[in-house]
Amino acid sequence: MNPAVPEEEVWRPHVTVATVVADGDRFLLVEEDVRGRRVLNQPAGHLDAGESLHQAAVRETLEETGWHVGLTHFLGVQQWTSGALHFVRFAFAATALRHEPERPLDDGILGTTWLTRDEIAAAPNLRSPMVLANVDDWLAGVRLPLATVNYMDSVS
Repeated sequence: MNPAVPEEEVWRPHVTVATVVADGDRFLLVEEDVRGRRVLNQPAGHLDAGESLHQAAVRETLEETGWHVGLTHFLGVQQWTSGALHFVRFAFAATALRHEPERPLDDGILGTTWLTRDEIAAAPNLRSPMVLANVDDWLAGVRLPLATVNYMDSVS
């Protein structure tokens, strides 16, 4: 612990996951309302207690888009700070398997869309710079094995 930071102000970054789902030259994005602002993001969200990063990525994609996906690769980790918020984001690539268009989406999700890289780059309302960075990593051929990220359950 940093002695310069009072204990009640311990730095705790938000651990999040994101999924890059490509279909040809288009990528699955969500339109979401973040504090009254309409933004574009990959299917993404927070890691829940007791789940692996892999499970979180699949769950968040389903909850935010209605798409069942199969993870194919790990794309990497991004760290981003926005004001007082700090995020550590684990990004995965996935293949769309099956869609449930009637499935209710998470609160705050306004809808889904498929956009090209150029359309994403031109969008004035990306949730964070990590959105385009993840697409660019995928397009650059970044493909790490899923086993790069391991979940180790506690030993009883």
